[in-house]
Order: sequence, then structure tokens, then C-alpha cells
Amino acid sequence: MKSILLTGTAGFIGSNFVPYFLEKYSDYKLINLDLLTYAGNLENLKECVDNPRYKFIKGDICNRELVEFIFNEYDIEGVIHFAAESHVDNSIKNPGVFIETNVNGTFTLIDVAYKYWMEKPFTYKEKYKKCRFHHISTDEVYGTLSDDPKDLFTEETPYAPNSPYSASKASSDMVVRSYQETYGLNTVITNCSNNYGPKQHDEKLIPTIIRKALANEAIPIYGDGKNIRDWLYVLDHCKGIDRVYHTGKEANVYNIGGRNERTNLQIVDRICTILDERVPKEKSYKELITFVEDRAGHDRRYAIDATKLENELGWKADENFDTGIVLTIDWYLEKYAI
Repeated sequence: MKSILLTGTAGFIGSNFVPYFLEKYSDYKLINLDLLTYAGNLENLKECVDNPRYKFIKGDICNRELVEFIFNEYDIEGVIHFAAESHVDNSIKNPGVFIETNVNGTFTLIDVAYKYWMEKPFTYKEKYKKCRFHHISTDEVYGTLSDDPKDLFTEETPYAPNSPYSASKASSDMVVRSYQETYGLNTVITNCSNNYGPKQHDEKLIPTIIRKALANEAIPIYGDGKNIRDWLYVLDHCKGIDRVYHTGKEANVYNIGGRNERTNLQIVDRICTILDERVPKEKSYKELITFVEDRAGHDRRYAIDATKLENELGWKADENFDTGIVLTIDWYLEKYAI
């Protein structure tokens, strides 16, 4: 039984990953370290609470004494690092929190891992030769793309972060890279496109559209609504993480994307159309769409080329946007008891 340290898995992506991983691998014990900020919710993991191979610890990834205790107490043999402040609007208002969690927290985790697993640079302790540090990052580190559909983020795209959030994630990626290059620590990094699906925090775009529509409130859309994102169903992302953690090449970066580019206007239009069918009202939900002032540093377009992950490791998204958004809306309708 190997103990794997997972961070921040009371949040959106992690809380989808934990039950998937527990069910698939019977030889892992999963230790979840989460501070339970506003974005973390243990209700997201209620199906895991009674599993003897799952342990929750409330705490801060920046707390070195706690992280060292966890490595020693549970003999950690792998790390999959989800924990991060992730809401761009919040990073604009309070960037310091993002630097502390995303940069300093990542440094604390990887430094403790290095000192626990390795005798010295490029020399693993005998028991820990197969240990790996997997860092979960974002496509936002690459900046913005042109409107040319052939213009895609690849693993070779230069970093050009445009918000405090993306800058903090780019910085954390560089910290991880440095431990691979300087000390020979076995690392992989995955950069994903916009996730959606069950358990996402209400502040994000798709939950906001659904929630506002059902409450008959104005649905806010930034600027002209033509900002483009590549949407990835969260369980497909979890499967991609699984594939990279187990079979990805050491010191490599893998981009995980859904090949589902949509403008924000297309997203809100599709959701309103489905809600008009599922929960009809006198007027279409589309009449609630309201354009609001664009946010600062709002990147125009993101789109990921996932060819490397598809060709090298055989991963492919199971859901396209039309199937994934139906699953997502159904989950929220159940959540809101509608």
C-alpha cells in the first residue's frame, strides 16, 4: 500500500479526482491536505469519508512543519499537487494570497519531497526511486492567442502570463522545473484548459450562468462575450492526470485540452437553450443575459493542442462539450433540487 499525498482535493478538480482514483487503484492510500478555504468543501468528498484508504488533514501547504509531519507519518511515496488559488478576479483584487499559496506553497511541498526522497542531488534513497511529484498547472501561463484557429498552445509555447493568478502559476511551474533540473527530482507538469463539470465552485462561469438563470437573475457576461476558451470536462482531466502520473516521461510537460473551443456567448446560449427545455419559464433564459464591464487583463483566447498527450500516452477526452454540458447541468439541477 503506497501513500500518495494529494493537495487541495476538497476543491473542484481534486474532489472529482479522489473518488475516481480510489476506485481505480486499490493499492493506494490517499492523504488529502487541504486548508478548506472558501473554495474547498468536504461535502464534495462525502462519498470517500468512510473509505479506509482515504485520510483528510486540514492544513496549509505553506506550513512546512505540517508537510514534513505528513511525509514522515504516512511515508509519502508520491505527490499530486492540485492546491491553488485559481479565480482570476480574486487575484486582481488580492494578488498576495496567490503568490503565497501558489508559489510558496509549491516550493514547500517540493522541497520537503526532495529532502524526504533523496540522499543528495540525483541520488534517490533506495525505497523512493519510483517516487514522483506531479504538479497541476493551467494553460493561462501561456498568455493569450490570436483568433487564428491554427494558433494553439503547445508544450513549447513561451510563458507570457497576464494576470496575477497566471503569473503565480507560471512561477510555481518554474519552481518545479528547477527541482528537476538542479536536483534530479522526478517531476511532471500538466497544463490544462478550462475545466467544467460537477462540484465546481459557484463563482466560475458555467455555475454562475446556471445559478443566475434558475434564480431569474441577470446573467453577467464580460465585455462583448467573444472571449474564447477550450473547455475540458473534469473527469476527462482526471483521467489525463492519472495517465501522466503513471506513464508520463520524467521532466516532461503535458497539455490537457478538450478540443472544445467556445466563446462565452456560445456557452451561455447553449446552457440557456438546455434550461429552456429542462426547466421552461414564460420567457427564455436568454433574456437574462447582461453584458458587464470587461475585467482587467482579460485574455482573448485560449486553446490547447493535446497532440503530445494523445500520441505519446494514448489519452483522449471522452466527452465533447455538447455531452459534457448536459451532464453538468443535470448535476446542478439535482444540487438545486429542481
